Amino acid sequence: MINFGLVFALAGAALAAATSGVGSAKGVGMAGQAAAGVCTDNPDMFSKVLILQLLPGTQGIYGLLIAFICLSQIGIMGGSADMSLVKGLLYLAACLPVIIVEPVSAVNQGKASVASIAMVGKKPETFGKSMIFPAMVETYAILALLISILAIFGVAALSI
Repeated sequence: MINFGLVFALAGAALAAATSGVGSAKGVGMAGQAAAGVCTDNPDMFSKVLILQLLPGTQGIYGLLIAFICLSQIGIMGGSADMSLVKGLLYLAACLPVIIVEPVSAVNQGKASVASIAMVGKKPETFGKSMIFPAMVETYAILALLISILAIFGVAALSI
């Protein structure tokens, strides 16, 4: 017999990791293309543009973290899990902030990183200022992460 509660909970964890990873891959890829262009003209800029390129990768880490937390709370990592359909749907809902926000944030942070990489390529002394633009996008990724963490632990505390 299929435990649909467990299916929905696992879907939430899997989607959190997958969508965040896809968004980060796209964001890091865009920034990497821009970084390679800058390094073609000035190889000494490698370390500065690498930092800017890596920023959109954090959303993938956040999605993976939510997947691990969700899996640990539903009991998959420590043995067999059995749960109601309602609780499984609640776990899926708890993962939604990360499922929705992280890929959008990663792509937009990638775009901000591309612009910042161009800025540093033209004026290397602006590196510190250039970090602010992609970092502002990170704020919303962190907020989604926090809401999902709180929601997962809230669902775990329910006895339904």
